[in-house]
Amino acid sequence: MTEYTAWALAEGIRTGTFTAQEVAQAHLAQIAAAESQVAAFLTVTAERALAAAGQIDARRAAGDPLPPLAGVPMGVKDNLCTEGVATTCASKMLETFVPPYTATAVERAEEAGAVSLGKLNMDEFAMGSSTENSHFQITRNPRDLSRVPGGSSGGAAAAVAAGECAFALGSDTGGSIRQPAAFCGVVGMKPTYGAVSRYGLVAFASSLDQVGPLTRTVRDNALVLNALAGKDSRDATSLDRDWGDFTAQLDGGVKGMRIALPREYFDRGLAPEIAAAIRGAADTFARLGAQVEEVSLPTLEYALPAYYVISSAEASSNLARFDGVKYGYRSPHYSDLDSLYKNTRTEGFGREVKRRILLGSFVLSSGYYDAYYKKAQQVRTLVKGDFDRILRDFDCILSPVAPTTAYKIGEKAADPLQMYLGDVYTVPVNIAGVPALALPCGADSQGLPIGMQLIGRPFGEGDLYRAGQAFEQDREGEKSCV
Repeated sequence: MTEYTAWALAEGIRTGTFTAQEVAQAHLAQIAAAESQVAAFLTVTAERALAAAGQIDARRAAGDPLPPLAGVPMGVKDNLCTEGVATTCASKMLETFVPPYTATAVERAEEAGAVSLGKLNMDEFAMGSSTENSHFQITRNPRDLSRVPGGSSGGAAAAVAAGECAFALGSDTGGSIRQPAAFCGVVGMKPTYGAVSRYGLVAFASSLDQVGPLTRTVRDNALVLNALAGKDSRDATSLDRDWGDFTAQLDGGVKGMRIALPREYFDRGLAPEIAAAIRGAADTFARLGAQVEEVSLPTLEYALPAYYVISSAEASSNLARFDGVKYGYRSPHYSDLDSLYKNTRTEGFGREVKRRILLGSFVLSSGYYDAYYKKAQQVRTLVKGDFDRILRDFDCILSPVAPTTAYKIGEKAADPLQMYLGDVYTVPVNIAGVPALALPCGADSQGLPIGMQLIGRPFGEGDLYRAGQAFEQDREGEKSCV
Protein backbone atom coordinates (compact mmCIF):
# COMPACT_ATOMS: atom_id res chain seq x y z
CA MET A 1 0.00 0.00 0.00
CA THR A 2 2.93 2.37 0.49
CA GLU A 3 3.44 2.39 -3.28
CA TYR A 4 -0.12 3.43 -4.08
CA THR A 5 -0.97 6.95 -5.17
CA ALA A 6 -3.17 9.13 -2.98
CA TRP A 7 -5.91 8.82 -5.60
CA ALA A 8 -5.73 5.01 -5.53
CA LEU A 9 -5.68 4.87 -1.72
CA ALA A 10 -8.75 7.10 -1.42
CA GLU A 11 -10.59 4.99 -4.00
CA GLY A 12 -9.57 1.72 -2.31
CA ILE A 13 -10.83 2.92 1.06
CA ARG A 14 -14.04 4.23 -0.50
CA THR A 15 -14.77 0.88 -2.18
CA GLY A 16 -13.71 -1.24 0.81
CA THR A 17 -10.67 -2.80 -0.87
CA PHE A 18 -8.83 -1.98 2.34
CA THR A 19 -9.52 0.06 5.46
CA ALA A 20 -8.09 3.42 6.44
CA GLN A 21 -6.51 1.81 9.49
CA GLU A 22 -4.78 -0.79 7.31
CA VAL A 23 -3.41 2.02 5.15
CA ALA A 24 -2.23 3.99 8.20
CA GLN A 25 -0.60 0.92 9.74
CA ALA A 26 1.23 0.12 6.48
CA HIS A 27 2.66 3.62 6.29
CA LEU A 28 3.59 3.70 9.97
CA ALA A 29 5.43 0.40 9.42
CA GLN A 30 7.24 1.96 6.46
CA ILE A 31 8.25 4.92 8.64
CA ALA A 32 9.60 2.52 11.28
CA ALA A 33 11.59 0.66 8.62
CA ALA A 34 12.95 3.65 6.69
CA GLU A 35 13.57 6.36 9.28
CA SER A 36 16.91 5.01 10.50
CA GLN A 37 18.27 5.82 7.03
CA VAL A 38 16.07 8.63 5.65
CA ALA A 39 15.34 10.65 8.83
CA ALA A 40 12.44 12.58 7.29
CA PHE A 41 10.18 12.77 10.37
CA LEU A 42 10.79 14.83 13.50
CA THR A 43 7.59 13.67 15.21
CA VAL A 44 5.44 10.61 14.43
CA THR A 45 1.86 10.79 15.72
CA ALA A 46 0.90 7.14 15.42
CA GLU A 47 -1.93 7.10 17.98
CA ARG A 48 -3.57 10.18 16.49
CA ALA A 49 -3.23 8.73 12.99
CA LEU A 50 -4.84 5.41 13.89
CA ALA A 51 -7.66 7.19 15.74
CA ALA A 52 -8.34 9.43 12.73
CA ALA A 53 -8.24 6.43 10.39
CA GLY A 54 -10.68 4.60 12.68
CA GLN A 55 -13.11 7.51 12.33
CA ILE A 56 -12.92 7.25 8.54
CA ASP A 57 -13.65 3.51 8.73
CA ALA A 58 -16.59 4.17 11.06
CA ARG A 59 -18.04 6.69 8.61
CA ARG A 60 -17.77 4.20 5.77
CA ALA A 61 -19.35 1.43 7.87
CA ALA A 62 -22.26 3.77 8.65
CA GLY A 63 -22.80 4.42 4.94
CA ASP A 64 -21.79 8.07 5.16
CA PRO A 65 -20.23 9.64 2.06
CA LEU A 66 -16.46 9.96 2.36
CA PRO A 67 -14.46 13.11 1.56
CA PRO A 68 -11.98 13.08 -1.36
CA LEU A 69 -8.83 12.35 0.69
CA ALA A 70 -10.49 9.92 3.11
CA GLY A 71 -7.84 7.87 4.88
CA VAL A 72 -4.92 9.13 2.75
CA PRO A 73 -1.75 9.40 4.91
CA MET A 74 0.03 12.75 4.87
CA GLY A 75 3.09 14.31 6.45
CA VAL A 76 3.26 17.95 7.53
CA LYS A 77 6.31 20.20 7.32
CA ASP A 78 7.25 21.28 10.82
CA ASN A 79 6.64 24.99 10.23
CA LEU A 80 2.87 24.42 9.93
CA CYS A 81 1.25 24.67 13.35
CA THR A 82 -0.57 21.63 14.71
CA GLU A 83 -2.63 21.88 17.88
CA GLY A 84 -1.23 19.65 20.62
CA VAL A 85 1.72 18.49 18.48
CA ALA A 86 5.17 20.09 18.64
CA THR A 87 5.94 22.59 15.87
CA THR A 88 9.68 23.26 16.02
CA CYS A 89 10.63 24.73 12.63
CA ALA A 90 13.63 22.37 13.11
CA SER A 91 15.09 24.96 15.49
CA LYS A 92 16.36 24.90 19.06
CA MET A 93 14.40 28.14 19.45
CA LEU A 94 11.06 26.26 19.20
CA GLU A 95 12.17 22.83 20.41
CA THR A 96 9.44 22.67 23.07
CA PHE A 97 6.75 24.78 21.37
CA VAL A 98 3.31 23.11 21.16
CA PRO A 99 0.78 25.37 19.36
CA PRO A 100 -2.76 25.87 20.70
CA TYR A 101 -4.17 25.94 17.16
CA THR A 102 -3.78 24.28 13.74
CA ALA A 103 -2.75 25.89 10.45
CA THR A 104 -5.59 26.34 7.96
CA ALA A 105 -3.86 24.23 5.30
CA VAL A 106 -3.56 21.31 7.72
CA GLU A 107 -7.18 21.77 8.87
CA ARG A 108 -8.43 21.70 5.29
CA ALA A 109 -6.45 18.59 4.41
CA GLU A 110 -7.83 16.84 7.49
CA GLU A 111 -11.37 18.04 6.73
CA ALA A 112 -10.91 16.42 3.31
CA GLY A 113 -10.17 13.14 5.14
CA ALA A 114 -6.36 13.07 5.16
CA VAL A 115 -4.72 11.29 8.09
CA SER A 116 -1.65 13.08 9.48
CA LEU A 117 1.24 10.79 10.41
CA GLY A 118 3.42 13.51 11.93
CA LYS A 119 5.78 16.43 11.37
CA LEU A 120 8.60 16.53 8.84
CA ASN A 121 12.17 17.75 9.02
CA MET A 122 13.25 20.95 7.27
CA ASP A 123 15.96 23.57 7.15
CA GLU A 124 15.67 25.71 10.29
CA PHE A 125 12.86 28.26 9.85
CA ALA A 126 12.78 27.20 6.16
CA MET A 127 16.14 28.84 5.49
CA GLY A 128 18.22 26.55 3.31
CA SER A 129 18.24 24.33 0.25
CA SER A 130 19.46 20.99 1.59
CA THR A 131 17.79 20.21 4.97
CA GLU A 132 21.30 20.20 6.46
CA ASN A 133 20.39 23.28 8.52
CA SER A 134 18.00 21.42 10.83
CA HIS A 135 18.91 21.62 14.52
CA PHE A 136 17.86 17.98 15.03
CA GLN A 137 18.99 15.78 12.14
CA ILE A 138 20.06 15.62 8.50
CA THR A 139 17.51 14.10 6.16
CA ARG A 140 18.85 11.89 3.37
CA ASN A 141 17.63 11.51 -0.19
CA PRO A 142 15.89 8.11 -0.62
CA ARG A 143 17.16 7.97 -4.23
CA ASP A 144 20.77 8.04 -2.94
CA LEU A 145 21.33 8.15 0.82
CA SER A 146 24.67 9.93 0.43
CA ARG A 147 22.93 12.97 -1.04
CA VAL A 148 20.72 15.79 0.19
CA PRO A 149 16.97 15.70 -0.47
CA GLY A 150 16.91 19.44 -1.18
CA GLY A 151 15.27 22.03 1.00
CA SER A 152 13.80 23.55 2.86
CA SER A 153 10.95 21.01 2.46
CA GLY A 154 13.48 18.19 2.22
CA GLY A 155 11.75 16.06 4.84
CA ALA A 156 8.47 16.36 2.94
CA ALA A 157 9.96 15.33 -0.41
CA ALA A 158 12.00 12.51 1.13
CA ALA A 159 8.99 11.11 3.01
CA VAL A 160 6.91 10.95 -0.17
CA ALA A 161 9.77 9.45 -2.19
CA ALA A 162 10.41 6.83 0.53
CA GLY A 163 6.75 5.75 0.68
CA GLU A 164 6.36 7.01 4.25
CA CYS A 165 3.29 9.07 3.32
CA ALA A 166 1.16 9.43 0.20
CA PHE A 167 1.55 13.22 0.15
CA ALA A 168 3.06 15.99 2.23
CA LEU A 169 2.37 19.65 2.89
CA GLY A 170 5.37 21.92 2.39
CA SER A 171 6.08 25.62 2.11
CA ASP A 172 7.82 27.45 -0.72
CA THR A 173 9.53 30.83 -0.23
CA GLY A 174 12.06 30.64 -3.06
CA GLY A 175 11.79 27.06 -4.35
CA SER A 176 11.48 25.09 -1.13
CA ILE A 177 8.80 22.76 -2.53
CA ARG A 178 9.99 22.54 -6.13
CA GLN A 179 13.73 22.00 -5.61
CA PRO A 180 13.37 19.06 -3.17
CA ALA A 181 10.65 17.63 -5.41
CA ALA A 182 13.16 17.69 -8.28
CA PHE A 183 15.97 16.20 -6.17
CA CYS A 184 13.76 13.36 -4.89
CA GLY A 185 11.84 12.65 -8.10
CA VAL A 186 8.36 13.66 -6.92
CA VAL A 187 5.80 16.32 -7.92
CA GLY A 188 5.61 19.69 -6.13
CA MET A 189 3.32 22.69 -6.61
CA LYS A 190 4.00 26.26 -5.52
CA PRO A 191 0.53 27.82 -5.99
CA THR A 192 -0.32 31.42 -6.89
CA TYR A 193 0.42 33.70 -3.93
CA GLY A 194 -2.82 33.87 -1.94
CA ALA A 195 -4.27 30.61 -3.23
CA VAL A 196 -3.62 28.78 0.05
CA SER A 197 -3.99 30.37 3.48
CA ARG A 198 -0.76 31.12 5.35
CA TYR A 199 -2.57 31.18 8.70
CA GLY A 200 -0.60 28.93 11.05
CA LEU A 201 2.50 28.87 8.82
CA VAL A 202 5.45 30.17 10.86
CA ALA A 203 6.54 33.10 8.71
CA PHE A 204 9.91 33.33 7.00
CA ALA A 205 9.24 36.00 4.32
CA SER A 206 5.57 36.90 4.36
CA SER A 207 5.32 38.33 0.83
CA LEU A 208 6.94 35.21 -0.66
CA ASP A 209 5.83 32.22 1.48
CA GLN A 210 3.21 29.87 0.08
CA VAL A 211 1.94 26.46 1.23
CA GLY A 212 1.65 23.66 -1.33
CA PRO A 213 1.55 19.87 -1.80
CA LEU A 214 4.23 17.31 -2.66
CA THR A 215 2.93 14.09 -4.20
CA ARG A 216 3.89 11.11 -6.34
CA THR A 217 1.82 12.11 -9.37
CA VAL A 218 0.32 15.18 -11.00
CA ARG A 219 -3.22 13.85 -10.42
CA ASP A 220 -2.52 13.45 -6.71
CA ASN A 221 -1.19 16.99 -6.56
CA ALA A 222 -4.32 18.44 -8.15
CA LEU A 223 -6.48 16.40 -5.78
CA VAL A 224 -4.68 17.76 -2.72
CA LEU A 225 -4.68 21.36 -3.93
CA ASN A 226 -8.46 21.08 -4.35
CA ALA A 227 -8.65 20.69 -0.58
CA LEU A 228 -6.19 23.49 0.25
CA ALA A 229 -7.13 26.39 -2.03
CA GLY A 230 -9.62 29.03 -0.96
CA LYS A 231 -10.26 32.18 1.02
CA ASP A 232 -9.54 32.18 4.76
CA SER A 233 -10.85 35.03 6.91
CA ARG A 234 -7.82 34.58 9.18
CA ASP A 235 -5.38 35.41 6.35
CA ALA A 236 -5.90 38.80 4.69
CA THR A 237 -3.63 37.81 1.78
CA SER A 238 -5.74 34.77 0.82
CA LEU A 239 -7.80 35.25 -2.32
CA ASP A 240 -11.59 35.08 -2.54
CA ARG A 241 -12.30 33.35 -5.85
CA ASP A 242 -13.79 30.17 -7.24
CA TRP A 243 -10.83 27.86 -7.80
CA GLY A 244 -12.93 25.11 -9.37
CA ASP A 245 -11.83 21.48 -9.53
CA PHE A 246 -8.19 21.13 -10.59
CA THR A 247 -8.70 17.46 -11.45
CA ALA A 248 -11.44 18.27 -13.97
CA GLN A 249 -8.97 19.68 -16.51
CA LEU A 250 -6.28 17.05 -16.15
CA ASP A 251 -6.91 15.05 -19.28
CA GLY A 252 -7.33 17.94 -21.72
CA GLY A 253 -3.91 17.44 -23.29
CA VAL A 254 -1.56 20.16 -24.54
CA LYS A 255 -2.70 20.43 -28.14
CA GLY A 256 -2.90 24.12 -28.96
CA MET A 257 -1.04 25.26 -25.84
CA ARG A 258 1.80 27.73 -26.25
CA ILE A 259 4.87 27.02 -24.10
CA ALA A 260 7.75 29.48 -23.70
CA LEU A 261 11.37 28.39 -23.26
CA PRO A 262 13.51 31.33 -21.97
CA ARG A 263 16.97 31.16 -23.47
CA GLU A 264 18.51 32.74 -20.34
CA TYR A 265 17.71 29.56 -18.40
CA PHE A 266 20.42 27.80 -20.37
CA ASP A 267 23.14 30.39 -19.65
CA ARG A 268 23.41 30.07 -15.86
CA GLY A 269 25.84 27.20 -15.27
CA LEU A 270 23.18 24.59 -16.03
CA ALA A 271 24.48 21.00 -16.03
CA PRO A 272 24.52 19.65 -19.62
CA GLU A 273 22.43 16.59 -18.70
CA ILE A 274 19.72 18.81 -17.20
CA ALA A 275 19.78 21.12 -20.23
CA ALA A 276 19.33 18.09 -22.48
CA ALA A 277 16.45 16.78 -20.36
CA ILE A 278 14.63 20.14 -20.47
CA ARG A 279 15.04 20.41 -24.22
CA GLY A 280 13.85 16.82 -24.47
CA ALA A 281 10.75 17.79 -22.47
CA ALA A 282 10.20 20.69 -24.89
CA ASP A 283 10.37 18.21 -27.79
CA THR A 284 7.83 15.99 -26.02
CA PHE A 285 5.40 18.86 -25.61
CA ALA A 286 5.84 19.76 -29.28
CA ARG A 287 5.17 16.15 -30.31
CA LEU A 288 2.02 16.15 -28.16
CA GLY A 289 0.70 19.18 -30.02
CA ALA A 290 1.94 22.20 -28.11
CA GLN A 291 3.70 25.13 -29.74
CA VAL A 292 7.10 25.65 -28.06
CA GLU A 293 9.05 28.85 -28.70
CA GLU A 294 12.20 30.38 -27.29
CA VAL A 295 11.76 33.74 -25.56
CA SER A 296 13.89 36.15 -23.53
CA LEU A 297 13.62 36.76 -19.77
CA PRO A 298 16.28 39.48 -19.32
CA THR A 299 15.65 40.15 -15.61
CA LEU A 300 16.53 36.59 -14.57
CA GLU A 301 20.04 37.56 -13.44
CA TYR A 302 18.66 40.22 -11.07
CA ALA A 303 15.98 38.06 -9.47
CA LEU A 304 18.32 36.06 -7.22
CA PRO A 305 20.03 39.00 -5.45
CA ALA A 306 16.68 40.81 -5.16
CA TYR A 307 15.17 37.70 -3.57
CA TYR A 308 17.88 37.37 -0.93
CA VAL A 309 17.59 41.05 -0.01
CA ILE A 310 13.77 40.95 0.26
CA SER A 311 13.51 37.56 1.98
CA SER A 312 16.25 38.34 4.49
CA ALA A 313 14.71 41.72 5.30
CA GLU A 314 11.33 40.11 5.96
CA ALA A 315 12.97 37.30 7.94
CA SER A 316 14.78 39.75 10.22
CA SER A 317 11.44 41.38 10.98
CA ASN A 318 9.45 38.15 11.40
CA LEU A 319 12.03 36.49 13.63
CA ALA A 320 12.34 39.48 15.94
CA ARG A 321 9.52 37.95 18.02
CA PHE A 322 11.82 35.15 19.22
CA ASP A 323 13.44 37.01 22.09
CA GLY A 324 13.14 34.66 25.08
CA VAL A 325 10.32 36.64 26.64
CA LYS A 326 7.04 35.45 25.12
CA TYR A 327 7.61 31.84 24.04
CA GLY A 328 10.25 29.46 22.78
CA TYR A 329 13.79 28.99 24.04
CA ARG A 330 15.11 31.25 26.81
CA SER A 331 18.80 31.36 27.64
CA PRO A 332 19.58 30.58 31.30
CA HIS A 333 22.56 32.95 31.08
CA TYR A 334 21.49 36.60 31.45
CA SER A 335 21.73 39.45 33.90
CA ASP A 336 19.43 42.02 32.27
CA LEU A 337 17.02 42.38 29.36
CA ASP A 338 19.73 43.10 26.80
CA SER A 339 21.73 40.01 27.73
CA LEU A 340 18.51 37.93 27.72
CA TYR A 341 17.80 38.99 24.13
CA LYS A 342 21.37 38.55 22.97
CA ASN A 343 22.08 35.19 24.60
CA THR A 344 18.69 33.71 23.72
CA ARG A 345 19.04 34.54 20.04
CA THR A 346 22.71 33.57 19.94
CA GLU A 347 22.03 30.16 21.46
CA GLY A 348 18.60 29.53 19.94
CA PHE A 349 19.24 30.26 16.25
CA GLY A 350 21.53 28.30 13.94
CA ARG A 351 24.25 29.72 11.69
CA GLU A 352 22.14 30.12 8.52
CA VAL A 353 19.28 31.83 10.34
CA LYS A 354 21.70 34.27 12.00
CA ARG A 355 23.31 34.99 8.63
CA ARG A 356 19.98 35.97 7.09
CA ILE A 357 18.85 38.00 10.09
CA LEU A 358 22.10 39.98 9.94
CA LEU A 359 21.75 40.55 6.20
CA GLY A 360 18.12 41.57 6.58
CA SER A 361 18.81 43.96 9.43
CA PHE A 362 21.61 45.54 7.40
CA VAL A 363 19.53 46.19 4.27
CA LEU A 364 16.74 47.72 6.37
CA SER A 365 19.05 49.96 8.38
CA SER A 366 19.26 53.72 8.07
CA GLY A 367 21.44 54.71 5.13
CA TYR A 368 21.13 51.37 3.36
CA TYR A 369 17.36 50.97 2.97
CA ASP A 370 17.17 52.89 -0.33
CA ALA A 371 20.33 51.33 -1.72
CA TYR A 372 19.31 47.73 -1.10
CA TYR A 373 15.76 47.01 0.05
CA LYS A 374 14.03 49.70 -2.02
CA LYS A 375 16.11 48.79 -5.06
CA ALA A 376 15.27 45.10 -4.63
CA GLN A 377 11.56 45.94 -4.57
CA GLN A 378 12.00 47.88 -7.81
CA VAL A 379 13.70 44.86 -9.35
CA ARG A 380 10.78 42.74 -8.14
CA THR A 381 8.43 44.92 -10.19
CA LEU A 382 10.64 44.43 -13.27
CA VAL A 383 10.74 40.64 -12.82
CA LYS A 384 6.97 40.48 -12.46
CA GLY A 385 6.64 42.63 -15.57
CA ASP A 386 8.77 40.18 -17.55
CA PHE A 387 6.59 37.24 -16.50
CA ASP A 388 3.42 39.21 -17.28
CA ARG A 389 4.78 40.04 -20.75
CA ILE A 390 5.63 36.43 -21.60
CA LEU A 391 2.48 34.94 -20.09
CA ARG A 392 0.24 37.30 -22.08
CA ASP A 393 1.19 35.30 -25.17
CA PHE A 394 2.00 31.88 -23.69
CA ASP A 395 0.09 29.44 -21.49
CA CYS A 396 3.16 28.51 -19.48
CA ILE A 397 6.94 28.69 -19.27
CA LEU A 398 9.16 25.60 -19.25
CA SER A 399 12.39 25.73 -17.24
CA PRO A 400 14.82 23.70 -15.16
CA VAL A 401 14.23 23.55 -11.40
CA ALA A 402 17.89 23.57 -10.32
CA PRO A 403 21.28 23.81 -12.07
CA THR A 404 22.33 20.37 -10.78
CA THR A 405 20.82 17.16 -9.50
CA ALA A 406 21.05 16.27 -5.79
CA TYR A 407 24.55 16.85 -4.45
CA LYS A 408 26.45 15.05 -1.70
CA ILE A 409 25.69 15.79 1.94
CA GLY A 410 28.25 18.35 3.13
CA GLU A 411 29.35 19.25 -0.41
CA LYS A 412 28.09 22.86 -0.27
CA ALA A 413 27.61 23.34 3.47
CA ALA A 414 30.74 25.49 3.81
CA ASP A 415 29.91 27.72 0.83
CA PRO A 416 26.54 29.46 1.32
CA LEU A 417 26.94 31.46 -1.91
CA GLN A 418 27.06 28.27 -3.98
CA MET A 419 23.97 27.07 -2.12
CA TYR A 420 22.14 30.32 -2.89
CA LEU A 421 23.03 30.14 -6.59
CA GLY A 422 21.13 26.86 -6.77
CA ASP A 423 17.88 28.85 -6.40
CA VAL A 424 18.37 30.84 -9.60
CA TYR A 425 15.49 29.17 -11.49
CA THR A 426 12.97 29.03 -8.67
CA VAL A 427 13.11 32.39 -6.87
CA PRO A 428 11.73 34.47 -9.80
CA VAL A 429 8.43 32.59 -9.43
CA ASN A 430 8.01 33.69 -5.81
CA ILE A 431 9.03 37.24 -6.63
CA ALA A 432 6.34 37.37 -9.34
CA GLY A 433 3.73 35.55 -7.20
CA VAL A 434 2.82 33.12 -10.00
CA PRO A 435 2.27 29.34 -9.74
CA ALA A 436 4.83 26.73 -10.72
CA LEU A 437 4.73 22.94 -10.91
CA ALA A 438 7.85 20.77 -10.60
CA LEU A 439 7.81 17.20 -11.88
CA PRO A 440 10.36 14.57 -12.95
CA CYS A 441 11.55 14.65 -16.55
CA GLY A 442 14.39 12.13 -16.56
CA ALA A 443 17.56 11.06 -14.76
CA ASP A 444 21.24 11.88 -15.06
CA SER A 445 24.05 9.42 -15.73
CA GLN A 446 24.15 8.52 -12.01
CA GLY A 447 20.45 7.71 -11.95
CA LEU A 448 19.52 10.83 -9.97
CA PRO A 449 16.17 12.47 -10.79
CA ILE A 450 16.03 15.55 -13.01
CA GLY A 451 13.11 17.90 -12.46
CA MET A 452 11.48 20.38 -14.80
CA GLN A 453 9.36 23.38 -13.88
CA LEU A 454 6.19 24.65 -15.53
CA ILE A 455 5.43 28.28 -14.65
CA GLY A 456 1.94 29.67 -15.24
CA ARG A 457 -0.18 32.78 -15.13
CA PRO A 458 -1.69 33.85 -11.81
CA PHE A 459 -4.54 31.40 -11.09
CA GLY A 460 -3.24 29.18 -13.92
CA GLU A 461 -2.71 26.04 -11.81
CA GLY A 462 -5.21 24.15 -13.98
CA ASP A 463 -3.13 24.73 -17.12
CA LEU A 464 0.03 23.58 -15.33
CA TYR A 465 -1.65 20.40 -14.13
CA ARG A 466 -3.01 19.74 -17.63
CA ALA A 467 0.43 20.10 -19.20
CA GLY A 468 2.09 18.12 -16.40
CA GLN A 469 -0.44 15.31 -16.72
CA ALA A 470 0.08 15.06 -20.47
CA PHE A 471 3.85 14.85 -20.02
CA GLU A 472 3.62 12.36 -17.15
CA GLN A 473 1.26 10.07 -19.06
CA ASP A 474 3.51 10.18 -22.12
CA ARG A 475 6.53 9.21 -20.00
CA GLU A 476 4.61 6.35 -18.39
CA GLY A 477 3.52 5.21 -21.82
CA GLU A 478 7.12 5.17 -23.01
CA LYS A 479 8.20 3.16 -19.96
CA SER A 480 5.46 0.58 -20.49
CA CYS A 481 6.66 0.02 -24.05
CA VAL A 482 10.28 -0.64 -23.07
